[in-house]
Amino acid sequence: MSRPESSASPIALAIGGLVALAAAIGIGRFVYTPILPVMAEALNLSKSNAGLIASANLLGYLIGALLAATPRLPGSRRTWLLGSLGISALTTGAMSLTSSLAVFMTLRFAGGAASAFVLVLSSALVLEQLAIAGKSRLSSIHFAGVGVGIAVSAVIVSSLLATGADWRTLWSAVGLLALAAVGIVAWLVPARHPTPILPPQSARQPRPRGLASLITAYGLFGFGYVITATFLVAIVRGSPQLRPVEPLIWLVVGLTAAPSVTLWSRAATRFGIPRLFSIACVTEAIGVAASVLWPSTAGALFAAALLGGTFMGLTALGLAGARQLVPQNPRPVLAQMTAAFGLGQIIGPVLAGYLSDLTGGFALPSLLAAAALMTAAAITSRLPATSPL
Repeated sequence: MSRPESSASPIALAIGGLVALAAAIGIGRFVYTPILPVMAEALNLSKSNAGLIASANLLGYLIGALLAATPRLPGSRRTWLLGSLGISALTTGAMSLTSSLAVFMTLRFAGGAASAFVLVLSSALVLEQLAIAGKSRLSSIHFAGVGVGIAVSAVIVSSLLATGADWRTLWSAVGLLALAAVGIVAWLVPARHPTPILPPQSARQPRPRGLASLITAYGLFGFGYVITATFLVAIVRGSPQLRPVEPLIWLVVGLTAAPSVTLWSRAATRFGIPRLFSIACVTEAIGVAASVLWPSTAGALFAAALLGGTFMGLTALGLAGARQLVPQNPRPVLAQMTAAFGLGQIIGPVLAGYLSDLTGGFALPSLLAAAALMTAAAITSRLPATSPL
């Protein structure tokens, strides 16, 4: 199903991108966080096993991102996008059909790879066409999809939990919602696109100063955000005084994530990417530390707001900074950034789960994550200023 190319307005493309990211990332990638506490209680999952399931998803994401970025991906990018959306939805819903740790990890691995394909391909299709139409500012609508998906899934999960639904019902419901997105994206993102004229690329480019530091900082950010992003709801559920606000926590993350890319990108036009990346890392580190050092309703909501308000902004700032350092041929550098980020993401949940089982809580892994973010902030604060976004 596709609409004629002529009827695909820039706003329709941007909304199509929003729906794609909401389904594959906001739901497919992040819905594990609000479902995990209920699922862990029902299946008696250890924190280590919960971390393994999360890391399987992130390993799939890393591999999927690198494969999706290859220049010779056969066939139509739109076909890959819609197929990946379908796989993401089906693997999400299929989590309700098993109780095997190995199958959970397999499904989350496949879902992670599919979500990465959706992120890379939807961004390529949507942002490219917005640029051609002179409507690049609408890209903020596209990236808002992650926050929208988190917020919508938070409402669905909390509403179903209020009716007494079990963890299997939660996975089935969000899987069906994600599946519905396939048709919406097929309608809004057209089958044919005009091909942009690309500048010639030289075979070899000198490695710019500061690139290694940026890649290192981006990997530390991947480690620093993912522990709280995976276990925040579990931390809240584990505290009797915080449990009443559990339905709100993930919703706050989504609502603050939705506008964050726009806000951070606008600030970067004035202050430059390295400075803003450093500030965002410090901001997120404060939120990560607050999740375990401020055990109150205000502390939990504060941590959720700072996490949501920074992690997508940092993602966009880091990739934009890499593109600016190597504008002629950014693909290899973006692959290196993705690999560093993915490695940090994979290590984070496994280490956090192991340390939580060892120490009886998430204080130590969360403080390690905050330290990683502060290190990333120190590294990027010393980088030369790049031109604004």
